[in-house]
Amino acid sequence: MSRKPELSFWQIWNMCFGFLGIQFGFALQNANVSRIFQTLGADVGDIPILWVAAPFSGLIVQPIIGYLSDRTWTRLGRRRPYFLIGAVLSTLALLSMPNSPTLWIAAGLLWVMDASINISMEPFRAFVGDQLPPRQRANGYAMQSFFIGVGSVVASLLPWLLAKLGVGNVAADGGIPDTVKYAFYLGGAVLLCSVLWTVLNTREYPPEELNAFADSPTDTHASDVSRSWRVGVVLGVMGALLLAVIRYYTLEKELYLLAGGLILFGGLFAWLSVTRSSGMLRQVMGDLHGMPASMRQLAWVQLFSWFALFSLWIYTTAAVTAVHYGTSDTHSALYNEGANWVGVLFAAYNGFAAVAAVAIPWMVRKMGLRMSHLVNLWLGGAGLLSFLLIRDPHWLLLSMVGVGFAWASILSLPYALLSDNLPAAKMGVYMGIFNFFIVIPQLLAASVLGLLLRMFFHGQAIWALAMGGASLIIAGLCTLRVAEPETQLSPASAG
Repeated sequence: MSRKPELSFWQIWNMCFGFLGIQFGFALQNANVSRIFQTLGADVGDIPILWVAAPFSGLIVQPIIGYLSDRTWTRLGRRRPYFLIGAVLSTLALLSMPNSPTLWIAAGLLWVMDASINISMEPFRAFVGDQLPPRQRANGYAMQSFFIGVGSVVASLLPWLLAKLGVGNVAADGGIPDTVKYAFYLGGAVLLCSVLWTVLNTREYPPEELNAFADSPTDTHASDVSRSWRVGVVLGVMGALLLAVIRYYTLEKELYLLAGGLILFGGLFAWLSVTRSSGMLRQVMGDLHGMPASMRQLAWVQLFSWFALFSLWIYTTAAVTAVHYGTSDTHSALYNEGANWVGVLFAAYNGFAAVAAVAIPWMVRKMGLRMSHLVNLWLGGAGLLSFLLIRDPHWLLLSMVGVGFAWASILSLPYALLSDNLPAAKMGVYMGIFNFFIVIPQLLAASVLGLLLRMFFHGQAIWALAMGGASLIIAGLCTLRVAEPETQLSPASAG
């Protein structure tokens, strides 16, 4: 068996360049959708339930796309058809989002936009595992983090930059400002063009050649699913109890999502133990039940990491405008100034993430993958907790240094820790399943953050960021349970 050849810096550059556009779309979404929702009349307490479209679409779309892309081979290759389809759909959604006439249409377009971006994003993760030998994979994921940082800086800054250039930042009719509209239009163009660059400037190994490489692990075990009903019973009972508590105490409607998800997966695991099907759902659930030990260990790290990130994306606009600018009037010039500054802060943490993507390979050589991730997560936790202490909004840029290092690390090191243990034939589906541990904490955040703020913090959004900081500290501790792989970075840095 031959070994997979190493790729040059520019080959890795081309294969990851599409992530520039993908993150351009995500950054516009993360920095501006809460603003759009509030402008269209959403209450701060209702924002989490409106955001739930994003994690739900990822939960459904990514495993399906991973499963299908593992089994696809066309003239464009294995993963690249999905890059292109997702990019076209995402562009259409970005062009439509800032023209939403009502809140429910904006919420629906968020669902479409996030699902479309996920169609492109999941195969990009598997693409690195397909194309690069184990020695270069951490470099590939770090390169993706670099493009994510660069794309997010520009995208997050766009409304602020456009306002500086004289574009209207407050709409005359109280609707979506032109700064936001033009930012989304530019985002659609960047997303489509950057993904096209990767599609046209890369090649893929045919499945038979990919599976023949000596550095591509094979799927050597078949998971025994005869007892998966036990997991199903536990999840189903937990969901039923939660449902009863919600109804008895008349708790927030967001919690029904969490209860429903537990019952749904409980039923699927019970079905898995008795079904004779060999279809896609059976394969995905079987792989979920029999996932590698490294994925189980990383699941807890991902859960607490992405809970923190979702709190950041949902509540930063409400927190900064209320605490640091002293207003909750979404139609005021002061609110829109604060919302634009949040875009600057998001650009800042993504800019620091681009710098961190260059530094992370050096950190890994000195400390290993596991300890590097722990340090970066703790830097992010300190950054979010500092929002409680800082009152001058300009000093929040310092907080974003830690958040940026955590963000770059979350986007690269868990995948480097995981990918060496995944079989080549199932790289896509396992990357999709790994996304469950990104989606579940986002659903959890959407379900409980609003309730926690109302019950314990008088609805003050700043405390959601504090909870996010504490969650990153816990994620760092969970990293200590993850086994350090033998494969290390190649001497060349990805950034």
